[in-house]
Formats: sequence, structure tokens, C-alpha cells
Amino acid sequence: MNGAIFIGSEIYRTSSYGRWHPLRVPRVSTVIDLSRALGWLEDDCYRNSPRAKPAALCAWHDADYIAALQHAETTQAISDAARGRFGLGTSSNPVFPEMYRRPATAAGGSLLAADLLAGGGVVYNPAGGTHHGLPGRASGFCYLNDPVLAILALRRRGLRRIAYVDIDAHHPDGVEVAFADDADVLMVSVHEERRWPFTGAVTDAGAGNLFNLPVPRGFNDSEMGAVLDRLILPALSGFVPEAIVLQCGADALAEDPLARLSLSNNALWDVVAALKPLSPRYLVLGGGGYNPWSVGRAWTGVWATLSGHDIPDRLPDDAQAILRNIGWSGHSRARNPDPALFTTLRDPPRPGPVREEVAARLAVLTGRLQRGASISD
Repeated sequence: MNGAIFIGSEIYRTSSYGRWHPLRVPRVSTVIDLSRALGWLEDDCYRNSPRAKPAALCAWHDADYIAALQHAETTQAISDAARGRFGLGTSSNPVFPEMYRRPATAAGGSLLAADLLAGGGVVYNPAGGTHHGLPGRASGFCYLNDPVLAILALRRRGLRRIAYVDIDAHHPDGVEVAFADDADVLMVSVHEERRWPFTGAVTDAGAGNLFNLPVPRGFNDSEMGAVLDRLILPALSGFVPEAIVLQCGADALAEDPLARLSLSNNALWDVVAALKPLSPRYLVLGGGGYNPWSVGRAWTGVWATLSGHDIPDRLPDDAQAILRNIGWSGHSRARNPDPALFTTLRDPPRPGPVREEVAARLAVLTGRLQRGASISD
């Protein structure tokens, strides 16, 4: 496969979780529009995402759950019993017109990515990264778990050693359920401490290749740089993965309304760039991100990083118009936004001290890495 591939769909433009849900904001459609306005998304590198069939989803999800999800979309209703059992029809995972088709399309994109990566390459599916979905239950805005499905699909193509890195503000509890005890999957998660789903303790070890780093509020670019250099890169280099899956949620950015971390998008792009040469196969997914301007800018920059385009100092007028025309009602952060959110892609760097609590937790995990020197055996 020559060049990076972008997987998208128009379903993300025409569907919404509901008027008051955090995912009412446009995200993937903004990335597509900005990338095209900048001349970065020609037809030869774009693939329309297929919708995953129920049989493909049942590689990990329970068949009765998938049937319930389809039934809820068809009837636009959910019984009390089904709500309690499957987690559907809640404030986090509401009933809405595309509640099966939209996540099945995101999952189909990650399954297509596994096909495209069989012989090597780089694939970007910004609609993916739904890392909270459980086998028989929706959770945390995630009806399905496309990272798990992608890893299993890569396995079916003969790959054994797969690394999963997650830099979303929330811990990937669903992916950990699937692979914590699988010694052939390396998992590294950097997530905000004391943040839902309240999992991912630094002491969790699974089968030995599980590294959780909960970080405090105000986590800055310098601290992410330290985590990248001291934990993520040594762990992956020692593991020698045949494929890397990166969940690149944008909710760790300073402007996000659902987390309290302080990264700039430079920190995300640094991780994206640093992991690219470490494996012949690289799948980058989206994830969280609930400020439409910051997530659209960040994920467009991810595509630039993967596809080799230079990020301009100032956006052209048509790209600025895309950002200015985004509506985001009902949230205080939509009032008086920083004008730079409309005129640039790149944030100002947000450096700071590497605080003692971050350094101490890093030391715990790097100590485990050093004691497990045979991680690639």
C-alpha cells in the first residue's frame, strides 16, 4: 500500500447522538472538510467506510446485544429490561436514528483498515477509537468497540504481536477487558486520574504487557514528552510489534469540556509521529474530543502528520470558514472562543514542569519495563 489512507463517511455529517449529548458536535466531517480545503485529501487516499455486518461484530460482541442494538434503532425505543441489560437508551448511550448504523460504520472502517494493513502501511480512521464498548453492553458513548475488533481482525490475518497505545483522557476499559491477559498484546494507556470510568490503576499489570499511567489535572506537553520518551517508546521498541494501533482521543487538550488536562495538539502530533517508524503497520484512530474546534484542528493535524503535509502558520480563508461556521450551542466554552481556533491548526505549545507525581508513576512503570527485559521474546 502506497501512502497513508484516510477512512471516512458522510454518516458522521448527517447523524447526531441528540441535541444535548456531548457528541452532538461535528468532528469527523470537520476533519474531512479541512483536509480537503487544504488540499490534503485527494480521492486516491480516501476510502469510504463500509458498515460492519452483525457477523463481523460478533467476533467480540454478543449476538443478543447486537440484535438489541439493531432493534432499538428500528423501533426507536428500548424496554426497561433491555436498558438495564444492554446499557442502551441512557443519557450516555441514547436511542437515536442511526444508533446502530453509525457505530457499525466506524467499526467497519477499523475492520477495513485491518484488511488494508495486511501487507503494511498507514491507515487513519478518525471515527474509530470507541474504546469503552463491552461485549454485551454499550458504555461511555461507545456502542461498539472498534479497537478490539481491529486487533482481532489483524490477528486473523496472521499477525501475533500487536501494540495498543491510548492517549485519550479516559481509560480504555473495554480494550483492557479484551486483552489485559493476552501476553501478545502490549497495552499502554495515558489517562486522567479520578476520571470516569475510574479504572486503569498504575499497579494493574495483566499478563505483564499492560502499562496504565493515570496522570493529574493540568498534564502538560513537557509531561507528555517525558511519557513518550521514558515509557511509550521504550515499551514499543522492546516489544517489536507487527502492528501498532494508536487511539488518539482529543479530549486531553486544554479546551476540552469533559476533562481537565492541558495538552496542546503538538503533544498529540508528536506521539503520532514518533510511533510511525516503530512498526510496518500503523492504524490511528480518533476517540474522545468534545470541543468541535479543538478536535477538528487536532485530528486534521494528525492526518497531516501521517500523510506528510506541512501545517501552515495560518489557515486559508476557506478553511477558516469551515471552523467559523461550526455551531456549538449550550456550552460555556462556545462563548468568546480564542480567535486562533479559527485561523490556525497548531496550538501554542503548553510546556511545564514534569511534576513529582508524574515522575514517580513513570518510575514505577519504567521499573517494570526494565525488569521485563525479555518483553519481545
